[in-house]
Amino acid sequence: MEALRVIVDPPAADGGRRVWVGHETVGLAYCRADVLDFLRRAGLDPERVRLEDAEQIEWHGGGPGSWGARE
Repeated sequence: MEALRVIVDPPAADGGRRVWVGHETVGLAYCRADVLDFLRRAGLDPERVRLEDAEQIEWHGGGPGSWGARE
């Protein structure tokens, strides 16, 4: 089974970051916990996800510590 591609877009003006799993948007995250929750809902095991691992998650506009307006 092929791994799903996970992409987190750059922070929007309000700090939210759109999260994609495959070709579908799964939510707008405002923190790391939101990303993990969306991945869980998409069927991925959050215990196996490493947010800092570029092979698992492609972060655009900053890594898992960048949340724009809410920083």
